[in-house]
Amino acid sequence: MPAKETNINNEAPEIKVPAVAVAGTAAPAASKITPGRRTRDMASASRGGRSSAPSDRGGRRDSRGGGRGGDSRDRVKPEFDSKIIDIRRVTRVTAGGRRMNFSVAVVAGDRKGRVGVGLGKGTDTALAVEKATREAKKHLIKVPLTAQMTIPHAVEAKWGSAMIKLFPAKGSGVVAGSSARAVIEMAGIKDICAKYLSGTKNKLNNARVAIAALEKLISMPRATLKTKK
Repeated sequence: MPAKETNINNEAPEIKVPAVAVAGTAAPAASKITPGRRTRDMASASRGGRSSAPSDRGGRRDSRGGGRGGDSRDRVKPEFDSKIIDIRRVTRVTAGGRRMNFSVAVVAGDRKGRVGVGLGKGTDTALAVEKATREAKKHLIKVPLTAQMTIPHAVEAKWGSAMIKLFPAKGSGVVAGSSARAVIEMAGIKDICAKYLSGTKNKLNNARVAIAALEKLISMPRATLKTKK
C-alpha cells in the first residue's frame, strides 16, 4: 500500500473557491483563500459592501488654504480706526457698598480727514470701549486738508481749561504730544505742529480742544496755499 503523504510544515491546505458568474459579465477566475486569513474583499463584504479606503470627509480644505472660513486676507478692513487715550476707574459709595465703573475716552477716525472723540462708561472695560467708540463715530468732523494732507493755516482754540495752537510745519512730520497726537494721527494729518498753551493734564479735554481747533479750519483756495521759497 502506498504511504500517505503528510504535511511537514503543518500548513493549512488551500481550498479552491469556485467563481460565480454574474449575468452579463464574464466569470472571474477562481481565487485561492487560506483559512484563518481574511482578505480585503471579505472584510468589505462583511461590512455591507463599504470600501475600506479612508474617507476624506471633514478633511477637505479650501484650495486657497483657508479651510471653511476662507483666507484670512479676504477679511474686510474696518473703515475707522480707534485709539484709547484714557481709562479711569470710578468708585461710587452707596448704602449697599462700593460700586466700581470704568470711564474710557476713545479717538476714532478714518485717517482721511474724519475724526471724532467719544466717552463711554460701563461696569466692564470692553463695554465702555464699545460705547466710547460708538459715540466717537456719531460726532465725527470733516477736517479741510490740503493736497499734501496738512492743515491750510494756523489756528488756536480753547476748551475748558485747555488751550492749543496748531500750525503747519512743512517737512517736520507730526510734532505733537498727549491726546493731540492721537487726534492728528486718526485724522491722517501730516507735517503739523501742536503746542499746548495750558498746563492741564486732562487727556479728554486735551483731545476735545484739538477737535475744536480742527473745526475752526477754513478750506482755502489752492492759489493761497503756495509756500514761500
